[in-house]
Amino acid sequence: MDRCIMEGNAHAVIEGMIICAAAIGASVGYIYVRMEYPLAVKRLKAAIQMAREAGFLGKNIFGSKMNFDINIMEGAGAFVCGEETALMASIEGRRGMPTLKPPFPAEKGLFGKPTVINNVETLATVPVIMRMGAAEYAKLGTEKSKGTKTFALTGHVANSGLIEVPFGTTLRKIIGEIGGGVIDDNGKIIGTNFKAVQIGGPSGGCLTQKHLDLPLDYEQLQAAGAMIGSGGLVVMNPNTCMVKIARFFMQFTQNESCGKCTPCREGTRQMLALLDKIIDGKAEMADLELLEQLAAVVKSSSLCMLGKTAPNPIISTLAHFRDEYLAHIVDKRCPTNQCEALQSYRIIPDKCKGCSLCAKKCPVAAITGTVGKPFELDPKKCVKCGVCAGSCKFQAIIKG
Repeated sequence: MDRCIMEGNAHAVIEGMIICAAAIGASVGYIYVRMEYPLAVKRLKAAIQMAREAGFLGKNIFGSKMNFDINIMEGAGAFVCGEETALMASIEGRRGMPTLKPPFPAEKGLFGKPTVINNVETLATVPVIMRMGAAEYAKLGTEKSKGTKTFALTGHVANSGLIEVPFGTTLRKIIGEIGGGVIDDNGKIIGTNFKAVQIGGPSGGCLTQKHLDLPLDYEQLQAAGAMIGSGGLVVMNPNTCMVKIARFFMQFTQNESCGKCTPCREGTRQMLALLDKIIDGKAEMADLELLEQLAAVVKSSSLCMLGKTAPNPIISTLAHFRDEYLAHIVDKRCPTNQCEALQSYRIIPDKCKGCSLCAKKCPVAAITGTVGKPFELDPKKCVKCGVCAGSCKFQAIIKG
């Protein structure tokens, strides 16, 4: 969302920063942008140069005593630099790692100076608020969450992309109307029958069908165990394995951990290992208990918000889809048949000619039947060696 704002309306960001600088008495501004966004960097630099030439940036702006200029700082794409103290460390040329607060940036920030840090979307909205007037802008949104929010709508949805909606808009409207509905694995629209919506990015939480009419704002989402976060909205259809989803997001946060504090550095690694164990069908109930304990410890004792929010996908999926975890652990099966290690072979009756070759080849006698009629495979006896599928001439045995 921020990338598109910088690419599509860089002047709005600059204007917001100038207003902010005038309000707090700042003389220098920095835009910290990922180096993976070359178009955003190019357009920001061009917009800054235009602003300088027009007299909006520089010394004694329009004959006033205000001096203000903006610098571009290209970061290496570290997720942890979304944390304000890590971001400032990176700008100063140090490794992007968070530090304890206080002191807060407003007291002692970049290069030891009082610093205000805001998101690109926030800064770009400031000119809009001033142009509309605070009272008029406050008519948008909810009682406590004013204005609009940009979301990145993606996943199993017909229309994906960036959307801007007032705070308080429901998932029913976002997915069903704006998104065009949920799609199955073949791209067919199935209405608003989603399984879960991951909101808030890698550190967010899951919403379910019971939240279909929940107004999306800061307070309501927090009460539901989720958060606005970065504004990501990932829609998942009923054929999604929630344990694999938790593992996917944990893999990301584990990779992005800066390693400074032990709870995040070691905790995310151990949670990822436990999720792998569950997906591989090797976990026991004790592992699930340990996973929950680890999630609680990492959430409460990590240094920065990356670590504190890293367990959210686990906590959220356990709250809403605990039965899927239990199926993986107790029954050694994936309800959605998405986990490869837990997939079992099955015989398609319409394709089986009853030749009995698979039964003869099976090393554990898991396949039985009468010649000339479709055979049956007992999943409890099957060791998933694949010999039967390899020997079937009619492709009647598949995995899944």
